[in-house]
Amino acid sequence: MNETKAEIDALYTALSPRADMLYQFVMTYADYIHEARDYGTGLPINMVEVHTLTMIEDNPGITVSDLARRWGRTKSAVSQNVKKLMLHGLIRKERSTVDAKILHLYPTEAGVRLSTAHKAFDNQDILETRQALLHTCSEEEIETFYKVLDAYYKLFLDEDVPEDKQ
Repeated sequence: MNETKAEIDALYTALSPRADMLYQFVMTYADYIHEARDYGTGLPINMVEVHTLTMIEDNPGITVSDLARRWGRTKSAVSQNVKKLMLHGLIRKERSTVDAKILHLYPTEAGVRLSTAHKAFDNQDILETRQALLHTCSEEEIETFYKVLDAYYKLFLDEDVPEDKQ
């Protein structure tokens, strides 16, 4: 790599606008998922917490380790979200009858209500977002976006992308 500073700067100037757009999107979306909102039950909760609750509701008896694996997060990070959900009375823990060290997670009635309200909220939001995108993008372009997003995600996971698709 014997490029001059001018060559490096020129290439950077050509390549960086799209990378910057992606960076801005990711930062804005990160703010969005950590912002507390009311999903229709009167309890402000952020997207990470409500999706954790919904995962528990959809998989009763799941463990913190299972959640951490599915979300690609540490057990510590998931435990913090679980603790918040417990403080709000949305989930409960039960010790395993097989191994007392294992705690299974279950939604409370309030947790089921919030998870259901969250699903209804997300259904509406996803449909509205798709309709808004259709003002500037075709169905095919939207599907291509998700295909590229999936491939990009797999690059982060170090999964193999078929050579004929590179």
